[in-house]
Amino acid sequence: MTSSHNFDMLKQSLEDSVKASNKDMNEAKSGGMESAEIKAKAEGDLAMSSKDLAADTKQLAALEHDCKNKAADYDAEAASRAEELKALGEAKKVIQEATGGAEKQTYGLDQMSFMQRSRLSSSADLSHFEVVHLVQDLAKKENSAALAQLSSQIAAAIRYSAGDPFAKVKGLISDMISRLEATGSAEESHKKYCDEELKNTEEKKADKSGDVEKLSTKIDQMAAKSAHLKERASEHQKQLAAVAAAQAGMGKMRQSENAAYKTDKAELEQGIEGVQTALKVLRDYYGQASDSHDAAEGAGSGIIGLLEVVESDFTKGLAEMVSTEDAAASSYARATKENELETAEKSQDLKFESKEAAQLDKAVVEAKADRSGAQDELDANLEYLAKLKEQCTAKAEPYAERKARREAEITGLHQALEILEGHAALVQTRSVHRHQ
Repeated sequence: MTSSHNFDMLKQSLEDSVKASNKDMNEAKSGGMESAEIKAKAEGDLAMSSKDLAADTKQLAALEHDCKNKAADYDAEAASRAEELKALGEAKKVIQEATGGAEKQTYGLDQMSFMQRSRLSSSADLSHFEVVHLVQDLAKKENSAALAQLSSQIAAAIRYSAGDPFAKVKGLISDMISRLEATGSAEESHKKYCDEELKNTEEKKADKSGDVEKLSTKIDQMAAKSAHLKERASEHQKQLAAVAAAQAGMGKMRQSENAAYKTDKAELEQGIEGVQTALKVLRDYYGQASDSHDAAEGAGSGIIGLLEVVESDFTKGLAEMVSTEDAAASSYARATKENELETAEKSQDLKFESKEAAQLDKAVVEAKADRSGAQDELDANLEYLAKLKEQCTAKAEPYAERKARREAEITGLHQALEILEGHAALVQTRSVHRHQ
């Protein structure tokens, strides 16, 4: 019985050790699967980010290429324009030095009569005046309605001005130059504003887009982890319920076994006591030294022997019953202790998982609020960017072309002023000579 009991104890210990090892192995496998899942998700996020980075890098390279080409074109145009201005200056210098006499004979005011000089605005020669033609040609070349109107105003001023027509014409041209320069300054300021605003808005758009993407990824990760924790908590609740049910079943069985043990033990003890009493009576009876009992000693010995066997059987049965009860009580106590430990462990896990899941759910709500705010800012930024692009890039004529055309108009008008200054000086010189 002792060896059997020791064997049961050793077997139970080994089974408990195997059970604990299997539990550790299952937890390790579960942790490995969770790590693999997180790793796979992280690798997916990395692949997506790498793809976006490659696309952005490609777009940046294309943009840098376009900018370099445009810069090269601008440098080439600037160099060409400088060479053209240089050639025009040299041609102008040659014309001024070599054609002064011919210009005076052809266009000089002394070729006109005194009546023509006093009424410069009344003759048909003024319609072919060089300044009028220059402004008209410039208006046609640049397709400028403002310059066409200016040429008409200059012709009218020359024809109908009662005073000095040159001053009137110079005033008209100077006013037009001032308006063109003011317009150019305003457009240049507007372009600078557009460039800065577009750059800043694009940077804000990229920042907010990145914030929205990061928050979305964070929300997905926290929601997935919360769902996993809730699933584990639900499993632990089921396990706790199963342990409680098993403990309740063992308790009922132990009570039933103990009650049966008490009843059976009392019966055996009573039986042993009865057999022992009967043996005492028989031994006392057959032990008397009397001749009358000699004949019955043989039968008495058989009865006593039979009762002694019964007593032995009863005693052995009682010993086995006590041993079985002790083993059952010990096994119940050990199983109860294990269930208590398992219940405490799983209850602690359940408490931790429930608390962490609740914290994650709260963090998800806060992150969603942050993402909503970032999305609102991004939407407002996109709306402002669309309006800004419409305002800054929706013009039919590019700013560079408008600037070049305006500069050509201003240059032409300055040339007209130089011509007028030359004519005015000529008139003043001839007037002085005439008075002398």
